[in-house]
Amino acid sequence: MVPKGDQVTHYWLMQRMAKSLGCDMAAAMAEGRLETRDWAAMVDRCRGCEAICACQRWLRAAELDEIPRDRAMPGCRNAMIFATV
Repeated sequence: MVPKGDQVTHYWLMQRMAKSLGCDMAAAMAEGRLETRDWAAMVDRCRGCEAICACQRWLRAAELDEIPRDRAMPGCRNAMIFATV
């Protein structure tokens, strides 16, 4: 079993992914569509991912508008949640 990644690193990856996808996580929480424990679970799932380098490359490309922002990186463990927020 691979140890989980750094919590702070993955928190910021999640923030960048949400922003890249146009997801307003703060609004989702304020409106009751996302609970704090749900966000924590998303970060924890992200921490278990072994594709951190691919994720960082995808995020850089998305931030530079080099790829469409209509869905999360292929293989993202939280893609389905981002799609609903």
